[in-house]
Formats: sequence, structure tokens, C-alpha cells
Amino acid sequence: MLELGLLSTALPELIMALAGMAFLMIGVFYGRDATRLVSVLAIALFAVLILMTGIQNEQVATFALNGQFIADGFASYMKVLVLLGSTIALLLSLSYVAKEDMSRFEYPVLVTFATLGMLIMVSANDLLTLYVGLELQSLALYVLAAFRRDAIKASEAGLKYFVLGALSSGILLYGASLVYGFAGSTSFTVLAETFAADEPAIGVVVGLVFVLAGLAFKISAVPFHMWTPDVYEGAPTPVTAFFALAPKMAAFGLLVRVLAGPFGELVDQWQQIVVVIAVASMVFGAFAAIAQTNIKRLMAYSSIANMGFALVGLAAGTAEGVTAVAVYLTIYLAMTAGTFAVILNMRINDRAVEGISDLAGLARTRPAMAAAMAIFMFSMAGIPPLAGFFGKLVVFQAAVQAELYSLAVIGVLASVVGAFYYLRVIKVMYFDEPVDQFDKPLGGELNFVMGVSAVVTLLLFLFPSFVFVPAANAAASLFGG
Repeated sequence: MLELGLLSTALPELIMALAGMAFLMIGVFYGRDATRLVSVLAIALFAVLILMTGIQNEQVATFALNGQFIADGFASYMKVLVLLGSTIALLLSLSYVAKEDMSRFEYPVLVTFATLGMLIMVSANDLLTLYVGLELQSLALYVLAAFRRDAIKASEAGLKYFVLGALSSGILLYGASLVYGFAGSTSFTVLAETFAADEPAIGVVVGLVFVLAGLAFKISAVPFHMWTPDVYEGAPTPVTAFFALAPKMAAFGLLVRVLAGPFGELVDQWQQIVVVIAVASMVFGAFAAIAQTNIKRLMAYSSIANMGFALVGLAAGTAEGVTAVAVYLTIYLAMTAGTFAVILNMRINDRAVEGISDLAGLARTRPAMAAAMAIFMFSMAGIPPLAGFFGKLVVFQAAVQAELYSLAVIGVLASVVGAFYYLRVIKVMYFDEPVDQFDKPLGGELNFVMGVSAVVTLLLFLFPSFVFVPAANAAASLFGG
């Protein structure tokens, strides 16, 4: 019999696990015809869980599985972001999978189980729970990356992601083993109490470095980013959208929980590491993106830079910094979702195109689509009063408040460099001569995601409390406030 505490604390995860198995059975009985049905059911499930998680958002933490699983305000906030990312990714794939002969029921099932792993990651209160959630997510993502088995690039992407992902998981597990060996526990609560009472052994710090390296791979931060451009380009575009949305939210949520929770007392040890990774990610992502001609590779380097900006907030090591991270990730989710809706609309003569040059003259042939893309690009460049400006503003403010002035200055300079390649996309759309006109959109769901994302990105400054207040509450719950 399941304990009542588990049922109340981990109810979304239990529902998703049962639903995933049900989707699998439906797929087995109905075959390829079940793809759209399972996708729609998964979208409905995610929507219900978003409402359930949002309603259950409590400041007081509750525990299950002998303290290995935690539900608090921060977990609820990040779970909503994860579920939103998965919902959007499935919405974007509805018409694509049928058009590109990817109509197999395993696709939404894999997305469901990957999302389940992400929810477990966000609520992990133990190094072992962390690892279980991480591996459940990773195993599904390995298959999704290589879902187009007949495509060489997709197979290469899947293999590369699997090899490097397995390596990073091994590094993380080794780090967790070191922490356990020197601290005597894997529980986040016990570790936090231990480090608050005594100076940690050098082995704990080494273990923390390895854990950080494993998690940095999952958010594609430099120097653990090498898989990102190839996987983004090689994987089917809806899968790329999924990689850019939900897993980023989960991995970053886990990273924040690990550093602010059990290792919160060791901020002096991990702050330097996070600062270096943040600087490397921002600078490398900004400069590497300049040379890109493929829009998906551009988004890969853009995501590396964006994770660097989010790490600036985390480097502060304060509740304000975590608030800034939560705000930044929310805005990043909206901008990225809309951008991938535009990319999926890029079809000429019934085939997908991915070149930035293919956007030439879009303002004349598809003015609404060009306007939406311009909003996303201006926002990512950090142009006020768009949402992206406020995202960067809050993380830089958090860094300044923590007296990390150099980090904030480097972040601003990297943002200026990054503005170049975002504005180049706008220049191509509005000033270059049109070559070919895009086909009609695959489905209304693409225009829906694009429109909603554009409105959120454009008008967030009118209703900032919609994001800022929940983010602040989430951070407060993490810091016991």
C-alpha cells in the first residue's frame, strides 16, 4: 500500500507514470494510427497536471519516500515550466510527425516518460533520487534524438548525445559517490545540516565539482556543450524544440536545488565554478553563433549563451538570484517556443528548410510571421521593453547586488555581441529580396503557439507581476522564507 504522504506529495508523478503505461498500451493495440490520439491525450494530461501543480503550490515543503522526494513552492514553479515546455513541444509536433513520416506512437510516449523523469529531478531531495530522475529523462531523450532512424544526421545526433550523456552521467555518479563517502549521506537535508555544522572535507568539494560537471552537461553549458549544435541540427525539429524547452527547465531547476539546498553553505566553493561556466557560456555562445547559417544551429549556440545568462543569477547565491533565474527561464521558454513555431513553418515546396537565408523577404510574403520572429529576435537580443530585456536585467541586478560586478559587465558585453546575430535574422527578413515563398502552415497549432508566445513576449512589461511574484515565492520557499 502506498503511504498517504506519497500520494499527496508525488501525485503528479504517479498520475504521469500510470498515464505513460496506459499510452503505451493504447499504442500497442492501435499501432501507428494511435500517434495523434496518444499525442492529444498526453497534451490533455500535461494541461491537467499544470493546473494541479499550480493549485498545489505551497510554500511549506512536504516530503515523501523517507525524505527522498520533496514538494515545495520552487518544485511547483519549475514543474509548471517543464510541463508547459512538454505541452508546447507536443503541440508543435502534431502535424509535423504525420507530414515527415514520423507517425509512431512511441514519440508521445517517450516525451511522457522523459517529462516524468524531469518532474522527479525537480523534486529530488536525495542524490539517488536525482540520479533516477536524470537517467529516466536521459534514456528517453537518447531515443528521441535518433527518432529518424533513416536520417544520417539524426542517427549521428542520437549516438553523439548517448555517448556524451552516458559519460556525463558517470561523472555525476562518481561525484555523488565522493560526496557520500566523505559526508556519510546522500540526503540533501542531512548534507545541508552537516555542512552547516562542520567544515566539509576536501573530498566533498571534489565530489561537488564532479556533480556540477554532470549537471552542466544537461544544460549545455560550456565546456560541456559539445553535443548541442549537432543534436539541435540533426534531430527532427519538434525534438529539437523539446530539447530546447523542457529538459533545460528541469536540469536548471535541479542545479539550483542542489547548489542552494545541500551545498548552500558551500557557496564560496561553488560560486567561482559557476562564474567561470557562466562567462564561458555567454562569451562562447555569442561569438560562435555569428558564423552560423543554419537557424537550428544558431538556436543551439543561442541556448548555450542563454544558459550562461541564467547562470549569472545563480552565481549570486542569493534568493534574489534564484528569483532572477526563475524569471529568466520563464521568459526564455516563451521566446524559444515561438521561435521554433516559426522554424517549423519554414517549408518550401513541401520540404523543410533550415537556412537563415531562406527567411529572405519574409516580411513581404508572410508579414505576420516575420513580425512574430522579429519580436522573438529583438527580445533575445535584450531590446526594451520586450520580455528578454527584463530577463537579462534581473539576472544582472542579482549579480550586482552580490558584488559580482565583473560578471555583470561581461554579461552585458556578451549580450551586445549576441545582438548582432539576432538582428541579422531581422535584416534578412525585412531587407533582403524574397527568393521563395513558404508553404501554408502545417497546422493551426503552430500559429497558435507563435501568436501566444509573441503576445507574452511583447506585453509582459504591462503585467510583470504575473511572472515576478510566483518566481519570488518559489525562491523564498527554497531558502526557507
